[in-house]
Amino acid sequence: MTDNRNTILAVILSGLVLIAWQYFYNVPQMERQRAQTQTQADLNKSPPQSAPGSTTSPGSTTPQPGAAPSAAAPAGQPAQPVVSRADAIAASPRIKVETPRLSGTISLKGARIDDLSLEKFRDTVDPKSPAIVLFSPSGTAHPYYAEFGWVAATGSTARVPDRDTPWEQEGTGSLTPEKPVTLKWDNGEGLTFRRTIAIDDRYLFTIKDDVSNAGSAPITLYPYAIISRHGTPEVSGYYILHEGLIGYLGEKGLQEHGYKAVSEAPALGNGDRGFEFNVTNGWLGITDKYWAAALLPDTSARLKARFLAQDPGPKVRYQANYVQDPQTIAPGGTGSANARLFAGAKEAGVVGINFPLAGHGGYNKQLGLNHFDLLIDWGWFYFITKPMFLALDYFFHLFGNFGLAILLVTVIVKLLFFPLANKSYASMAKMKSVQPQLQALKERYPDDRQKQQQEMMEIYRKEKINPIAGCLPVALQIPVFFSLYKVLFVTIEMRHAPFYGWIKDLSAPDPTTIFNLFGLLPFDPTVVPVFGHYLALGIWPIIMGITMWFQMKLNPTPPDPTQKMIFDWMPLIFTFMLAGFPAGLVIYWAWNNLLSVLQQSYIMRKNGVKVELFDNIKATFMPKKAVEKT
Repeated sequence: MTDNRNTILAVILSGLVLIAWQYFYNVPQMERQRAQTQTQADLNKSPPQSAPGSTTSPGSTTPQPGAAPSAAAPAGQPAQPVVSRADAIAASPRIKVETPRLSGTISLKGARIDDLSLEKFRDTVDPKSPAIVLFSPSGTAHPYYAEFGWVAATGSTARVPDRDTPWEQEGTGSLTPEKPVTLKWDNGEGLTFRRTIAIDDRYLFTIKDDVSNAGSAPITLYPYAIISRHGTPEVSGYYILHEGLIGYLGEKGLQEHGYKAVSEAPALGNGDRGFEFNVTNGWLGITDKYWAAALLPDTSARLKARFLAQDPGPKVRYQANYVQDPQTIAPGGTGSANARLFAGAKEAGVVGINFPLAGHGGYNKQLGLNHFDLLIDWGWFYFITKPMFLALDYFFHLFGNFGLAILLVTVIVKLLFFPLANKSYASMAKMKSVQPQLQALKERYPDDRQKQQQEMMEIYRKEKINPIAGCLPVALQIPVFFSLYKVLFVTIEMRHAPFYGWIKDLSAPDPTTIFNLFGLLPFDPTVVPVFGHYLALGIWPIIMGITMWFQMKLNPTPPDPTQKMIFDWMPLIFTFMLAGFPAGLVIYWAWNNLLSVLQQSYIMRKNGVKVELFDNIKATFMPKKAVEKT
């Protein structure tokens, strides 16, 4: 029958979507989370070890004018040992960085910003766990840093600062939001370089470079900036999330290139591969899931920007960098260049989020940047994910709990779709009321399926019943389900956001499982080969499955045995499938099911149809003969 086929098809397609989502996104997530945990531990510990190849850092050699700073390892250079972060930091004089959100140091050797930790964010939900490490110096296991400077024109013999330049601090003290620091270096040939570094109370560094020419000849210099990362980091590997090199580059628009794409890009010279852009009004950098480092030049500056992959040794080095137009500094004159660096967490309120009649300004508005809000990967369906986040964020600030925010947003979504859902439930109620007529048709035409179908459609027409209306409530949940999943997955605000009880992180699966009696037995069933992932069946997934089962029992019993079997098994299948999804998503689905049961019961009573929820539940556990007697 047509209505049966349509319903079955809708259920199967919904199931396939969730199965595919589970297989391609959630199953790999557990493995990558373990790898990321180990990687973060390495960042904090970095035990001494030997690494072949050169550790010469990008930007250490003098690039040609108009080309991005680059570094080629000298032939025959011996391998250098990898040292711990503590040893690398102690190897050079430094200036402390102290802000409410950032801590670290700036190396006076090369004036690099190469040691930063995010004080608000920890490795785990334990507030005593180590702070997230963003930048690390060269020589460590995972170098990652920002560098700024000048490039001399082709043929010039003028000495300019490089990675080994011993800068001196003018004055004393740490870099704080209230106190900038100034560095100085004299090249001994008439050029004096000064660098003033300021920082705000969030994640923005402002760098001002000045050059004084006390020599007898003019000098031409090119300002440049680099973000460099050594080695390919562990990434989540999800299609819905970009991790790698990113920028919004003038008329070229948003540019997103993964590490693999950059390393396999066309050659640009000097052994480098990557992409090159000549633009105005752009920004560029390197992004992780929750953290990023980005160069934010003046919006009027003309840039020769590049995404590079350099591979002189066993560890690929990635760069996002730019060179600006040259400046010719006459004898007795000065030149200056301004740069900005974002280095921190991708908080929507800090980065910015554009949306009509709502949103957060952040740096995007404050600095007049070109779509800096796209540093957060809102995806193609931003028109759904952005308002979803804004609603959750609003209620979070109102009640102080993202779990409560999810419950309230679910109620609002139900209210928005109330008219459509009411039509659907009313149609289902009418369908339940005509069940005796449908059963009579089967008895009247037991061997004529075509006649049954014709008479059934006539009843539907007469009673104004839409036979596939029951699929509408499920269909309406799909965009909400996806947008909530996206928000839980990509926004740092949801990371380690607790609910109540055992849920300490709404962006992670429910940590309990029935297969070890919710923690009473000292056994982790998720380590079981092949099936371990599906044994992570926590309390909230079970609650979700029960509410879904209630909802199914409230619906009319399908006359087709195959359809009935699908609906009977669907709550159990969804319980196991959703067990690995973020707890916030499972809580949403359970709460939505409960609201749907209440709404559907009300509509059925309003249409004069008996609510047989408890009768149907009772019948499930009674012998068939006992049911027939009742």
